[in-house]
Formats: sequence, structure tokens, C-alpha cells
Amino acid sequence: MEAIDWKPIYKKYHGQWVALDDDEVTVIASGKTALEALAAAQQVGKEKPILAQMPEKLLTYVGSFTVSV
Repeated sequence: MEAIDWKPIYKKYHGQWVALDDDEVTVIASGKTALEALAAAQQVGKEKPILAQMPEKLLTYVGSFTVSV
């Protein structure tokens, strides 16, 4: 499985919800909320799109975690 580059989607739709086609890169619709994006996708015939929220800003996170066994 290859990584998917969403940078072009982020650049155009940052801060919005997007409805994606099954290939996970084709934007079918977008909206301010998930419901708006879903409704817009359904209007063009895509009943169950993949919904994703593009962040407003890209932030770097550096951290750690502990696993207890």
C-alpha cells in the first residue's frame, strides 16, 4: 500500500470537509461541515463518499508515548 499525498487537496481545501471518491484523491465535493460535503456529493450521485477534514494549518507534532505490558 502506497502513501497518498493529500498536499494538493490541503492547499485548495484547507479548513474544509471534503468528500473523496474511492481512489482517495479525487474530490467530489466540499463544505464547511461534513454534512454539507456529504449532501453535495450525494447531489452528484455519490451516495457513500469518503469524508475527510482538511486541517486549517499543518502543524508538526513531535512526541513520545509509553506502552505498558
